[in-house]
Amino acid sequence: MKLHFEKLNKICGWFAGAVAFVVYVLTMEPTVSFWDCGEFISTAYKLEVGHPPGAPFFMLLGHFFTLFAGGDTTKVALMVNLFSALCSGLTITFLFWTITCFAQDMVSRTDRLSARLSILGAGFIGAWAYTFSDTFWFSAVEGEVYACSSLFTAIVFWAILRWREEKESVSATRWIVLIAYLMGLSIGVHLLNLLAIPAIVLVYYYRRFTPTTRGTVGALLLSAGILITILYGILPGIISIASKVELLFV
Repeated sequence: MKLHFEKLNKICGWFAGAVAFVVYVLTMEPTVSFWDCGEFISTAYKLEVGHPPGAPFFMLLGHFFTLFAGGDTTKVALMVNLFSALCSGLTITFLFWTITCFAQDMVSRTDRLSARLSILGAGFIGAWAYTFSDTFWFSAVEGEVYACSSLFTAIVFWAILRWREEKESVSATRWIVLIAYLMGLSIGVHLLNLLAIPAIVLVYYYRRFTPTTRGTVGALLLSAGILITILYGILPGIISIASKVELLFV
């Protein structure tokens, strides 16, 4: 019965994301919106440098989608907008699975039909409420970095929930490795994804240790330290080292 529900949960998640994707495709911008979109689309098309701090990985992904324009420059913006719609649809899929994961914790017996319907219903309501929210819908239909950044955020948080379910398994660490890898890639899209770190640390702490007030505060301070180290240490530090190496050899 559990395997049957997991399969149904996956199907419903893909369905929720597909509905969102269709809505975004039907309502997406046919060309360029009036702000940073023109810059992102043109830099993705020509693989040029955008405004600081830059979004190199987004440029690469956007450039891949511009190839589907078939050399027709009038379709380039449309293809990048389609990329945002696809990312947003996938975001809704992972959001659905995240909601149903939490909903299962709140239901004592998932073998009952009413319980399963409640869990899936919660997933649909939460995912589609976000689908049609003004801010997310606005970003889903244009060539901006926020749709892709939202996808990374949705995946990394879903991944820590998968780790939570498999933490006793010898292969559970793969989810932590995946989160670290995706976090690194997301920096090349937008720094907003790093804000998922405190939530991920809390999930790890509450699953691994007996929660206490002192421990919770410590976990939050640790997550803040990780965030500050990445933002003000690793990111500018790598650039600084690269600059000094270049000057040394040039």
